[in-house]
Amino acid sequence: MWYSIVAEDKPGTLDARLAARPAHIARLEALKADGKLFAAGPNPAIDSADPGPAGFTGSLVIAEFDSLVSAQAWADVDPYIEAGVYAKVTVKPYKKVLP
Repeated sequence: MWYSIVAEDKPGTLDARLAARPAHIARLEALKADGKLFAAGPNPAIDSADPGPAGFTGSLVIAEFDSLVSAQAWADVDPYIEAGVYAKVTVKPYKKVLP
């Protein structure tokens, strides 16, 4: 089943986010290689694809896991959590309807 992982950044964590980004992206690339990644990306803090120093307010990942427990376990060890970037992470089942 698909699961949405919605994370909210703590304010002032752009430098920590950038430092942890390679490890974060590597995990997403592994999901992609396994055919389990639907979408992933950050939420810019301003209305711009490249927010510069304004940074980001969070991230969204939609990926396939065996269960909610598996999705939560994957989310719990994200490098952004270890780096202190995320303030809150919510994992929920996701049902793709369109397109």
